[in-house]
Amino acid sequence: MQNKTEILLKALKEKILILDGAMGTMIQRYTLTEDDFRTPALKDHPKSLKGNNDLLSLSHPEIIKAIHKEYLEAGADIIETNTFSGTSIAQADYELSHLAYQINYQSAKIAKEAADEFTAKDPAKPRFVAGAMGPTNRTASISPDVNDPGYRAINFDQLAEAYAEQVRGLLDGGVDILLVETIFDTLNAKAALFAIQEVYEERNIPLDPQEGGIPIMISGTITDASGRTLSGQTTEAFLISVSHVPLLSVGLNCALGAKELRPYLKVLAQNAPFYVSAYPNAGLPNEFGAYDQGANEMADQVRDFLKEGMLNILGGCCGTTPDHIRAMAQLVEEYQPRKIEEIKEEEGTDV
Repeated sequence: MQNKTEILLKALKEKILILDGAMGTMIQRYTLTEDDFRTPALKDHPKSLKGNNDLLSLSHPEIIKAIHKEYLEAGADIIETNTFSGTSIAQADYELSHLAYQINYQSAKIAKEAADEFTAKDPAKPRFVAGAMGPTNRTASISPDVNDPGYRAINFDQLAEAYAEQVRGLLDGGVDILLVETIFDTLNAKAALFAIQEVYEERNIPLDPQEGGIPIMISGTITDASGRTLSGQTTEAFLISVSHVPLLSVGLNCALGAKELRPYLKVLAQNAPFYVSAYPNAGLPNEFGAYDQGANEMADQVRDFLKEGMLNILGGCCGTTPDHIRAMAQLVEEYQPRKIEEIKEEEGTDV
């Protein structure tokens, strides 16, 4: 019997896979109160917990599962766990660092249940769970204090330790993929990759998906029209910085809409020896910070990526909903996935 990694690799050779859309956007539709974020054990917790979306996997797992099912219904092949802020570092703001493992474990279980239900209904369209590993709310490369440029709020070892705990929770909960995403500082991402390697070594999991290991996806964030990450790297520099690991895919998400993301995605498509992913925002935010781009408009912009054969995995980030994912799932049926064999074979490539 094939394992999930073999099934995933086979699917990627045949078609463009669809990743889900925004979790936060969907949670906002529920208009939840402070009490909704509190489990019985956190009834008297001194800090406000409203907005700690990852905590809903413990306090309201049925909401998270319902959102996963909406995306699966819309055609998503891969759904992300509700763990974007699931590290002890990010949870420290709520004084909930001690719940990091539990949040990751339960979030993975919820997503796995939803994915397995849909796979059982249609085995010809297997569904996969990606363990979402966000960037944390600290940066190892930049000082948060303009008056003290040498200061760092976090160091590599602290990041690696927190990420290792997250990885253990996600793996124990049953994820099929690990997704290090929304990378604004590549040093943070390197700490995440180091942590993954450590945990894989502990558990005798091969690092290379071609050898049956649990695949690793990486997704960076180009913050503005400068074409650089927040820590100052160009897309090509970012790619080179993470290419020491045998990744499943490298891609871009967040900060920009599809139209704005295109030139940077092209750099990855031309150079990456891995599959390429993209999940842009639903356009750029309006003056109130909301995203107005509808599903059809976003699909029209994404069509350019597909026409040029730039992608293997496509989804949505901030502001996207099951409607956006449904439109993209229908769109990709018309196009072939990007081929990576010729990139790997090219002589004298920079990567």
